[in-house]
Order: sequence, then C-alpha cells, then structure tokens
Amino acid sequence: MASRTCANFLHLVSGDLLDIPQTPRALPRVMTVPGIISDVDYCSSNDGDSDVTSSGCRERKIIVANMLPLHAKRDAETSEWRFSWDEDSLRLQLKDGFSPETEVIYVGSLKVDIDASEQEEVAQKLLEEFNCVPTFLPQDLQKKFYLGFCKQQLWPLFHYMLPICPDHGDRFDRFLWQAYVSANKIFADKVMEVINPDDDYVWVHDYHLMVLPTFLRKCFHRIKLGFFLHSPFPSSEIYRTLPVRDEILRGLLNCDLIGFHTFDYARHFLSCCSRMLGLDYESKRGHIGLDYFGRTVFIKILPVGVHMGRLESVLNLSSTACKVKEIQKLFEGKKLILGVDDMDIFKGISLKLLAVEQLLRQHPDLQGKVVLVQIVNPARGSGKDVQEAKKETYLTAKKINEVYGSPNYQPVILIDRPVPRFEKSAYYALAECCIVNAVRDGMNLVPYKYIVCRQGTPFMDEALGIKSDSSRTSMLVVSEFIGCSPSLSGAIRVNPWDIDAVAEALNTAITIPESEKQLRHEKHYRYVSTHDVAYWAHSFAQDLERACQDHYSKRCWGIGLGLGFRVVSLSPSFRRLGIDHIVSSYKRTNRRAIFLDYDGTVVPEASIIKTPSPEVISILKTLCDDPKNTVFIVSGRGRTSLSDWLAPCEMLGIAAEHGYFIRWIKDSKWETSPVGADLEWKRIVEPVMSLYREATDGSSIETKESALVWHHKDADPDFGSCQAKELLDHLENVLANEPAVVRRGQHIVEVKPQGVSKGLVAEKVLSRMVNGGKPPDFVMCVGDDKSDEDMFESILTSVSNPSLPVAPEIFACTVGRKPSKAKYYLDDAADVLKLLQGLATATSSKPRCLPEIQVSFESTA
Repeated sequence: MASRTCANFLHLVSGDLLDIPQTPRALPRVMTVPGIISDVDYCSSNDGDSDVTSSGCRERKIIVANMLPLHAKRDAETSEWRFSWDEDSLRLQLKDGFSPETEVIYVGSLKVDIDASEQEEVAQKLLEEFNCVPTFLPQDLQKKFYLGFCKQQLWPLFHYMLPICPDHGDRFDRFLWQAYVSANKIFADKVMEVINPDDDYVWVHDYHLMVLPTFLRKCFHRIKLGFFLHSPFPSSEIYRTLPVRDEILRGLLNCDLIGFHTFDYARHFLSCCSRMLGLDYESKRGHIGLDYFGRTVFIKILPVGVHMGRLESVLNLSSTACKVKEIQKLFEGKKLILGVDDMDIFKGISLKLLAVEQLLRQHPDLQGKVVLVQIVNPARGSGKDVQEAKKETYLTAKKINEVYGSPNYQPVILIDRPVPRFEKSAYYALAECCIVNAVRDGMNLVPYKYIVCRQGTPFMDEALGIKSDSSRTSMLVVSEFIGCSPSLSGAIRVNPWDIDAVAEALNTAITIPESEKQLRHEKHYRYVSTHDVAYWAHSFAQDLERACQDHYSKRCWGIGLGLGFRVVSLSPSFRRLGIDHIVSSYKRTNRRAIFLDYDGTVVPEASIIKTPSPEVISILKTLCDDPKNTVFIVSGRGRTSLSDWLAPCEMLGIAAEHGYFIRWIKDSKWETSPVGADLEWKRIVEPVMSLYREATDGSSIETKESALVWHHKDADPDFGSCQAKELLDHLENVLANEPAVVRRGQHIVEVKPQGVSKGLVAEKVLSRMVNGGKPPDFVMCVGDDKSDEDMFESILTSVSNPSLPVAPEIFACTVGRKPSKAKYYLDDAADVLKLLQGLATATSSKPRCLPEIQVSFESTA
C-alpha cells in the first residue's frame, strides 16, 4: 500500500497542493532539435525512451543549489539591482575543476527578495550576464522551506538531534514538508527550462534539495544527475525516525551518483537503503554501487577542498598585511589560539570555552600567556536554540575573563560581528593553534584555511618579517565528529564532550616542539594543496560521466506515483512476456517443455502460506495432463513437501533440492543425482553453521537431504549480511577439497553437492525428449531466483544443439524487472498465474493415459 505521504504528493507534483504563484517563464527554451523550440510541456513530451541525441557540441553543467553564488545590492541612486560574483562561494569555485570549454549554468535563489514586478527583468539579466537562473520562491514558501523544514527539522536530525520533547527541537510538521517539496518542484521547473537532457550534466547540492532528483528523473528518464551532500548523513537509528524517510531516500536514489564527505556518512546512507528499502550494495574495482531497479547508483566518497588561489590572493592584500601587524602588536608575547565557528548549537563553542577554562586552571603558568580568539560567524538559522547557545557562550566567556583575566589581559576574546575575509586570514596566519570543537559537522573547512594561511605567501612573509625559506608550523585540535577529521592525520583529535581531554590537547598543541609542529604542518599542507576544490569537482564530474555512460544502452520505464517514482532500466532485448504472444506459439506447437520454479513464481515469495492454492493445482493439473506437454516444477525445496503439496498433479515432474532428486511423474521412483552421492561434507558444515546461528540472533539452519542452508532473513540486516560474508569465506576454506559448493543467495548461504543445479535438470529433461524421438518445439522456463538463471542459460545452450531438427520457440522469463539472462519478464507471481491460466485455457482437453506415459519414459530412459 502506498504511504499517505506518497499519495498526497501525487497531487503536489502537479502543484495543486499549495497555491504557489507560477514562476515567470521569460527564459529561452533550449533547442533539442536544431532550429526548433518546442512549446510542448517538457514532461509530457519525454517518454524516457528516446534515443535521439542532441547536436550541441559544447559541454554544459547545471549546478543547482539553494543559493546562487552572487551578491545582490540595490543601487542607492538608480534603485536598480546590482549583482556581482561571490568569490568565496564553493559553487563558484568548483568551476576550476571543469575544462575551460565547459559552460556552467547556476540554478538557485538570491539572498534578497525581489519584487514580483522586477523578477522577469532580473531573471533575464542574470541569465545573460552571469548564466544564473533564479528561482524566486515566494517569501512565505521560502520561510517554511528553509527556516522551517530545512533548518528546524532536517538540519537537527542530520546532526543527531531528535525532538524528544517540545523544548528539544521541533516535531515533524507536514505543512513544512509540503513547503519543502513545493520548493524542490520550483527548482526542478527552473532546471527544466534550461536543460538539454541528452547532453547536460546536472549537479545538485545539499540537503535542501533531496527530492529534486525525483522531479527531474520523472521528466527525463536518462538525465545525467549527480548529488553531493555537504552535511552529515545520520545513522539509520536516527534517520529512520523521519516520517518521510522513504521519500527522501528514493529522491537521492533517482541520481546516478551520490557524494559524501566521509565513509561514515556513506555507510549510514547504505545502511538506511538496506534496512528501509531492502537494497544491497557491492564494490567493483573501487566503486561502490547500489542496484536500484536495474540502474546502478554509484556512491562517491571525497571531502571537499579549499580554493588555494582565493586564499593566497587574500593573503597578498595590503589590508591583510596591515591587519597582521595590528594583531601582532595587540597580542605581543602571547600564544594565540583561534576558533572560527557559526553560532549554532552543534559547533561546540561553549565546550571549547570550558576547555580553555580547564587549561588555565590546570596550568597556571599559562595564565597571561594564552589567548583564545573566537570569531563567531552569524547564525544561518533562527530560533530559541541559537539564542540559548549565544547566551551560554557569552556567560561562559565573561566568567573566564573575570576569574583569569586582568586589566591588561583577557584570556577569551569573542568577535561577534561580520568579519571580513582579510581579517580572518590575518588571524589564521598568526595563530599558534586552531581548534575546531564541533559536536557534529558535515565537513568544516576552517582547518584547511588555517593550514594554507600558515604556509603564507612571499608578500605575507614580508609583512610578518620572516624569511621566505624559513620553516612553517601549524597545530590543529579537531573534533573527531567533523568531516575533515579523517583527512587530517597530523591533527590532535578530541572528543569535544571530554573537557579535560580537550584542555590537555590544547596544552600539547602549544607546548609541542617546533620540529614536530613543522612535520605535522608539512603533511597537512601537502594534502590540502593537492586535494583542493578543483580536484574535488573534477573527480566528481569524472565519476558522474562514468556513472552515466550506459544510459542509452538500456530501455527505461517510469513506475511509481508521486515521490515514490523511480525508473526501471533494463536491456533493450528485455521485454514483458505477452500472454497472447506465448499462447499463439503454444497452440501451434506439439512437443512442449515447461519448467517452473516454485517459491516466488507459482507461489508468492512474501506469502506465509507456502502450499499451492487450489487454482494453482488446477492449472498445473490441466497443463501436465495434456499429452503434448512435459511439465516440471524445479525447486530448491525438499522432495517430501513438494510431493505432498503437488500430489493431485499425477503427470507433473518434480526436481527437488535444485535437481538432486528428480521424479518424472507421481507413480515413478525418485532418481538421485549420481554426482552428489558423497555427502560426508555435511558433517563439516553443520558445526560451522551452528556456530554462526548461535552468534547471529534471528538466523536459522534448514537441513535438506542433500544440502544445508543458513538463513539470515530475520536477523539484523547489516549484521546478517556481514555474518553471511564471513560464513561464505569460512565454508569455502574448510570445503576446499570436498565435493561441495558454497553459494550465497538472497538472505541465505547454501552448501550443496558439486554438479547439481537447476540448469542440469533442464538439460536432462530436454535430452530425454530428444532421445525419445520427441524433440521439443516449444520451451518455456519461468523463475525468480539467481538459481533459475542456470535454467535460462541451459535451455538456450541445449536448444542450439545441431541434432535438433528444428529450433524450438524459447520463452525464458524471469519474475520481476531485474537484470537477467532471460529475454522476458513478468512482474510477480500473480502475472505468472495469469500466464499459466492462459496456457491452460488453450490446452487440449484430451486426457493423458498414465500407463502409456510410464512406458514411454521407461523406454527412453
């Protein structure tokens, strides 16, 4: 059943749920055919299956983010809007990672409100002069979207803060969620106004736009789409509390490439996909990929870098040099510790101040010699939590200064005002140590900026009065909960909640020998200078191209409603098996072989009742009673249960335990595979599996006559999967010289005899038909499992045998739209039943004679 949220947003996709004024459509439409600009709606005109490619020659990348990389200011004299590039914006700096020929288009909001009467003119100006497409969200929607859902619900949750009570964060608000979706839809509309879907690459940034990919994928099934999350991604225990968790996950999975700063964030995302959507991932040649309805969604792990040129250019400003001299004079004879943080509850500013207090208490000799300069950037959000954090920060700083300060000395200096870039750079260049004490942060580039500024430039060396060839030093104290921590191996990592440990880390940082400071600095500078923002952008763009390279080698279908929409991507030769098509072939043939899997094929996989329904029995009985048919159920189940359940079908063949046991009709004896007669290996396997069953809560062992199966479907998904890999490796080692094979399937690890497979069953049956003078002219095989792929492959090989007088018509069909060796698919067991009913209806009513059939089998044995 579709969720209420999903159903609601079927209407929201059309913009009916909220009364949002339509954005101006003054922007030029992109030509997908030379000389023609279509006025047809871009969604309805694209069925996602077009193989037409554009004739455009210049590569384009569309960067979509909440804010455009622009400054906006109204001219005091003319009252006209003036715009300029925001040189410090990451979205602007990442252009350096693209080739000079690449055209970059930006889609996002402005930092100022533009009156509706001016929006058309401003939009045209921004497109022509800056290649920017503004979204112009209505003011009320912008407030609900950004300050509401993004900052009061997503931001705290992604930083591990749950709204346990009303005083501890805001509870989920569905109206704010609707605003979030509506805003994402407006962003999508703007992208679709300028995109050439065959050629352009779209790169979406951050948590503000996590359902945007669904809207884009819905309109353009083969869109080349990447997403990078700049915040943390929480563990599944936290994320699963979000009422719209599935919609957001599916939004991200509609991308081709999803980027994270650290492996931890990626691991949490993959765990959520596994636990909530049942998706598994695998690593191939260093690239992590999720199979999502036939599409491979790749995962990228790479922390963002800084723009070296921008930082160095600021260091070379005369204003920076003047500020450096001013700060040097102000803090002469003192060791400067620097903190630069936004004012919010996750940056740990008050914890940092408490650590400085502890440092001064434990080391009285440092009183009067150490100063913490804490630059407080303006808060990005609003609310009582920010006000409380600010109040606590000021009270703590005041207390420290009162206890440990003097008329000429303040151990803590708070700079709570907009600080220009040159002033920050001056502090970076002079600080003995930089501390980033956040309790949770997606990345945080402050340590990188500090390292680059400590390296300096010739101009800055002159201002500082040092030689250009002198050694450089820097010391970092960083929280282990921030994204940049793993890449700074020379930093002193701390738990920000452990005040004593942070205080001791600060003491170590300012008292460590200069030679060690130098070595740590060199190591960090080498990494930061080679992994800059251009490297990051180039690497992401390269991987996005790789992820999209097979878009046009597959057929695509869109399925699902609203935010549950996704694209199924499969081989061009892969198609739905039409009942009319196969019935037509069935009627004109006379020697038919039919192979059917059991679980997931004639009986639904999810069904608790595994016995066949009366309808299934009736259909199978009709099919196998036709003298023109040889019908087999080929299953991994044991022979006893299959024999009991299918007893009414007297002429039905059964291959149990993947073909280890075969019975041609009900009155014939069971044949045992000669290749798997030695089952002594079971004595080795059983104690090993028992060990893993005891160690893995929810797992169980199924004992078959020829095989042993360890099930972990009811175990913890992550732990069960981990244990399955370990068990597979363990069993492969202990069975290296035994006549048994170990196979990992869906939630199982199975050990069975060598030389036993469903494929061999198909070969044996077809061979007997040929040897009995009844070569098949119709072969149908239906199954849903990996083990059924052996049958598909086997019938394709067997029927190509030159000894066959005429090549039979083959219908290899998998259940579910997924990559397969089969040419056809059916959606589920219900579809299989409809197909079999169609064949049964077309079947001759002439009954078979049991004794004749028995003799026939014996004579051809």
